[in-house]
Amino acid sequence: MEKIRKENKLIDLFCELISIPSPSLKEDKVADKIISIFKNHNIKACKDNYGNVTAKIEATDKTKKPLLLSAHMDVVGDNSPVNFRLNGDFIETDKTRTLGADDKVGVAAAIMLAIELENNKEFKHGGLEIIFTKDEEQNMTGIHNVNMNEIEAEHILVLDADKLGQVLIAGASYTKLIVNVKALKGGHSGIDIDDKTRLNAGKLIAELVNEIPQGVYKKDEMGVVTSINLGVIIGGGIEAAIDNIKSADILSNKYTDYILDNAVTNIINTKAGAAYSIRSSSKEFEQNLINEIKEITERFNNKYESLAAANVTTIEHLPPFEKSDDKTIINAAIQAGEAADVKLDISSFHAGAETHIYANNKNKYGKSFKPVLAGLADVYNMHSTDEMINYKSYLKGYEFLKEFFKAFNK
Repeated sequence: MEKIRKENKLIDLFCELISIPSPSLKEDKVADKIISIFKNHNIKACKDNYGNVTAKIEATDKTKKPLLLSAHMDVVGDNSPVNFRLNGDFIETDKTRTLGADDKVGVAAAIMLAIELENNKEFKHGGLEIIFTKDEEQNMTGIHNVNMNEIEAEHILVLDADKLGQVLIAGASYTKLIVNVKALKGGHSGIDIDDKTRLNAGKLIAELVNEIPQGVYKKDEMGVVTSINLGVIIGGGIEAAIDNIKSADILSNKYTDYILDNAVTNIINTKAGAAYSIRSSSKEFEQNLINEIKEITERFNNKYESLAAANVTTIEHLPPFEKSDDKTIINAAIQAGEAADVKLDISSFHAGAETHIYANNKNKYGKSFKPVLAGLADVYNMHSTDEMINYKSYLKGYEFLKEFFKAFNK
């Protein structure tokens, strides 16, 4: 391990950063270290009002466009020591905690590029901006507290994908959709069971769930565009069972069995509901899906008028990262891939990242950001004690990043 660190400044910097534990909202130590490294190389850097780190390399050619590199400082894990080692081509921990390659791969690479640019005043470029955020892993409060109005760049590489060569140009939103059903008249499961005006809300929510789509809703050549997943169905006489459930039952994952065993079954249920997650990299298709569900609900309400009623609510937790028509980053990535001998995977991803926040904001000049999620190394088993990085892929990924910056500034 020591030999590799001595031979390569990038690996040495990466190891220095991962050795500093930085769980979400406790990133100050690593942030201070990053600022110290920048300042030791005469690079402007500081914390913003929230604790994110920003840095900047001034343009050497004002006719060219600036680029923003973004990564996050927090890792999944706690403040326990990070004991890492070399195992063949892999840097891993002693299996007692996470490594922190997610996302110190991106942080170290961005720092190294900034240092190289600062030491090479002859290279003509439009400037490099850097943002390292807090709290990406939990609530993305760091990116939400970035002052977008201070960013000059229009094009952004978010260095947070987990495989070398990934260039992810669109990402899915996350919207929670809730369907509630209320039967207008309940009753006794024996005495009132033959009363046709007393509908069971549990049966009614099952009818709705049967009609609402499940799984992939829209797909294209890049992969899944829009999907919907049923997360939970709830209803019936469960209140007393929930009140009496023990923490031990929850911890042992026996709460479902407990509720089923102790729920009241001698009532005609009046309330029920279902909760879904909708993911989409297209606002249009997401809205089409929501409209379809609302139409299903409207037909339901017409069918059971005066007997039961259903309603739909949606809560957007993360907006979609929609594919941009701008080809600047794609073209530069293709050139860089050829120059660095890196095979690219240009595609979309069906999950969330900080790209989504950038994509729905504008820079100081009022131009919409055009982000891409990029992978600079092969990282395995993220967020677990088995997390590891192929360091040779990382070295190649850094060459790709340098070639990308050259191609971007042609």
